[in-house]
Amino acid sequence: MPRRRPTQERSRRKFDALLAASRELLTEVGFESFTCEEVASRADVPIGTLYQFFANKYVIVCELNRQDLVGVQEELAQFNGKIPSVDWLRFLNSFVDHMAGLWTTDPSRREVWLAMQSTPSTRATGAIHERKFAEQVERMLAPLTPDTPRPRRKLMAEVLVHVVYSMLNFSVQDDQTHADAVVELKRLMVAYLQVAEQDSRARAKKRKRLQARAEEAGTGDGDGSREKGEAADADTVPESGTAPETSEAEEAATSPA
Repeated sequence: MPRRRPTQERSRRKFDALLAASRELLTEVGFESFTCEEVASRADVPIGTLYQFFANKYVIVCELNRQDLVGVQEELAQFNGKIPSVDWLRFLNSFVDHMAGLWTTDPSRREVWLAMQSTPSTRATGAIHERKFAEQVERMLAPLTPDTPRPRRKLMAEVLVHVVYSMLNFSVQDDQTHADAVVELKRLMVAYLQVAEQDSRARAKKRKRLQARAEEAGTGDGDGSREKGEAADADTVPESGTAPETSEAEEAATSPA
């Protein structure tokens, strides 16, 4: 984290100028050749002022990474409420296209992500940032998977966040076709979420069946052990391996931007 965050307008302008210069330099020379002295020079800010905010270049890239994720979270907040709409695949398609557009129009995003892999400390900070993002994704998944145990939904959200960022950075490598990689990302996400939705529905149906049987049977009729066994089965509903037939919405979600 920065040593301090600006509270006055003048300090805020210097802080923002340092971050803007950092993005520009990172994109031009990469993290290995990135120096605080060059950042201060480009921002036209004394090096002492830079060190008032940032202890070193690792703190700078961590702040850039946090800034990027906050921006994506704000975009995602506008997507909230669209799940579990019957048209959620189209909304997912639009959001992934938006994310992919950020990676192609702003090359600093990939450079920041790569810089975050440079040390154990930056990787740990990046993981903290991703977990905060995943908490938001988990809340959005709740209406789509209401009967999925919360620990599993939390893991699902963390997997989705990690896969999306990894695939977006993969998509902008020099030897990759960006549009094709984005289509594959959409297919991965749609298939993953559809299976999760099916599993949650299966859990809900089995839970309702068990509740109905319990109500019909009452108590003390000798069937309690059988019902307990079935209830245990409800907590371990096997994952569905059968995907539904491709609908118009799914085709939209796996189409190129």
